[in-house]
Amino acid sequence: MIRQCSRNGCRGRAVATLTYVYADSTAVLGPLALQATPGCYDLCAAHARNMSAPVGWEIIRLAQPQAAPPEPDEDDLLALANAVREIGFADGSGSAQQPDPDSVVELGRRGHLRVIVDAAKGGIQ
Repeated sequence: MIRQCSRNGCRGRAVATLTYVYADSTAVLGPLALQATPGCYDLCAAHARNMSAPVGWEIIRLAQPQAAPPEPDEDDLLALANAVREIGFADGSGSAQQPDPDSVVELGRRGHLRVIVDAAKGGIQ
């Protein structure tokens, strides 16, 4: 389930968690907690970036992990389905020939998908 920003009126996706340590007059802003916890506030990217603390308080900003990989879009899913379909319709001999690694050339990349060509055969794989 996707959690929303705790700020009133904000429907942004939460990416960080804010915790106050009252004994130390410190606000800690870190990566989104695994679970919503009472006394902690989930913030969207905009509110996390512009967050300020009361006068005299210290703000500790923990390193945010790299953004999550993008969700597969329809083009990625169609490319995967087509690749699986082609393999399914291939002859059932199970003797699929692997291209020579030295003859493989990468034509393009989108996320985790690659378009490669076997230069020896001259076709897209």
